[in-house]
Amino acid sequence: MGSAISRSLPPSGFLGIEAGGTRTTARWESEDGTRISEDAFGPANLQLIDDASLVAHFLSIAARFPSPRAVAIGMAGARTESDRERIRATARVAWPDAPCLATNDLETAFAAAGCDPGTDATVLVLCGTGSCCYGRALDGCTAKIGGWGHVLGDDGSGYDIAIRALRLVILAFDDTGRWGPLGQRLLADLQFNEPNELIPWAARATKTEIAALAPVIFDAEREDPIARDVLRSASTAIATAALTCAGRLAKRGAAVRFLLSGGLLQGCDRFAELVAQAIRGGRREAVVVLLERPGAAGAVELARNLGHEAAPGPRPQRRATSASVASTPGRFIPVSRELSPTEQRNPRSVKLDSLSPRAAIELMLSEDARISDALRAEKSSIERALRLVIRALKHGGRLFYAGAGTSGRLGILDASECPPTFRTPPELVQGIIAGGEPAIFRSVEGAEDDFDAGARAVDFRGVRRGDVVVGIAASGRTPFMWGALVAARESGAKTVLLCFNPHLTFPRGRRPDVVIAPKTGPEILTGSTRLKAGTATKLVLNMLTTLAMARLGKVEQNLMIDVNPANAKLRERAVRIVCELTQAEESVAHAALETSGWIVKDALRELRQGRAPRAARRGTARSRRASPR
Repeated sequence: MGSAISRSLPPSGFLGIEAGGTRTTARWESEDGTRISEDAFGPANLQLIDDASLVAHFLSIAARFPSPRAVAIGMAGARTESDRERIRATARVAWPDAPCLATNDLETAFAAAGCDPGTDATVLVLCGTGSCCYGRALDGCTAKIGGWGHVLGDDGSGYDIAIRALRLVILAFDDTGRWGPLGQRLLADLQFNEPNELIPWAARATKTEIAALAPVIFDAEREDPIARDVLRSASTAIATAALTCAGRLAKRGAAVRFLLSGGLLQGCDRFAELVAQAIRGGRREAVVVLLERPGAAGAVELARNLGHEAAPGPRPQRRATSASVASTPGRFIPVSRELSPTEQRNPRSVKLDSLSPRAAIELMLSEDARISDALRAEKSSIERALRLVIRALKHGGRLFYAGAGTSGRLGILDASECPPTFRTPPELVQGIIAGGEPAIFRSVEGAEDDFDAGARAVDFRGVRRGDVVVGIAASGRTPFMWGALVAARESGAKTVLLCFNPHLTFPRGRRPDVVIAPKTGPEILTGSTRLKAGTATKLVLNMLTTLAMARLGKVEQNLMIDVNPANAKLRERAVRIVCELTQAEESVAHAALETSGWIVKDALRELRQGRAPRAARRGTARSRRASPR
């Protein structure tokens, strides 16, 4: 823990926290802004810390700053709404009574910088343990370059500088047999006696421990050519990212302000000057300055605004900051005229906890028996959706499912069954779930509320005109799912909503092409939509893919003629299919399938054209001669 600016806390104030890969800075300001206290704590990158450690981290800060009126936390590695919810959830343990704003360290730095109406865009160039460039234009458009973490990116960061230097020092030693000045400094800093000690250390060293070697490279710049080359390469990488970010926000010749921030840029004048020179070399009109206020001060600004919003009565005038304005997905999401049936209590199951097992089973079966009638009432809508899917798949389009929780998992389940059942490429039918791959196996809190994440998922999956996107949500109002549907519609794709809420009213022009809303009624366990709603969802998805694949020629009669026989059971099924459809003997069918590479349709074609494999024909002839008359 570092020294504080002031040790005595005012009775009420706002807490701002900026957490990065090197350190965490917590800053407390009194309500009138006249008294400030600031302390440094250990590193905290959200992607490199588990929940228990994060709670302990916040509790150590709370021991110093126990009762803020509001708290704002900007943390490296926070990228998604689920990341932000994770920060809020762990912070509630430390400050249960304080409203909390969770964001990333880029936003807190922007808030610290404030607005500059004399420029067309501002680009924050952040370089510390990691690296990232984040820009915002006056019209609110944003751009981000980097921030992918040390495995995939972080070019020019402290980690990148250190790991490049280590590799080049070792390469030079392999080439010349000489351990140069930079290598000597690195061994001295690590208290190692010889280069071989680097091997086990590098295998267990954390990102922060490796990045901590960056100052050694700075100190060696004058005497070691490897250090000079590494720093020039790193400064060029950072400047290139900054210029790319600016180019996405402002035309050449427009006024752009570049703010240099982070431990490497603010702590090393020489490196900051190299980066500034490279930026000015690529954009002559650039204004390059060091960020004067710490990011923690920007976090306090955000906490102050949050505290005023949460306070009762008239709100004071907010200070001008460059913090992001929350998106407004509400204008896209339908309104439910009544409480969704999936959230209502089922009068038949109010004594569920005291029913005998036999009675409870009968109750569940009787409730599930209502699903077929509910789906039959939506037969026309299901047919319209099916026709959209058939048309898309016949003309090179794809089918996407998008949902959260159970809805998302059911979409992934149906998509994953298509390649083995119908020999389709994996990209033909795809599932998109809020929270990504981890959410398939466990709940990812907050993921379903991230409208923008749904839109991004559709964008990055490359949804385009000719595709169909089916949004699945029991209530019909899940923000992630609606983000996906809105983005799909804007891309020209057809959209389908599958929900179990018949009370929706859609904003003008926002109704999907098809709405399927079966009236399955309340669940026997209130709100548990994995029950009737989940079963009904599985039935609808079964219809869409099974019947679409039948129209694509992957079914003959009621047999899967494009099954992928990837195991013994499916190979036996393939043989039976060929025998059923050609009346061939089992040995002939088996040989035809082997010859065709176990592609059922090819084996059928060969047999129907009278081209049975020779081995099969000889085997059949021998069996006929050997059989009794």
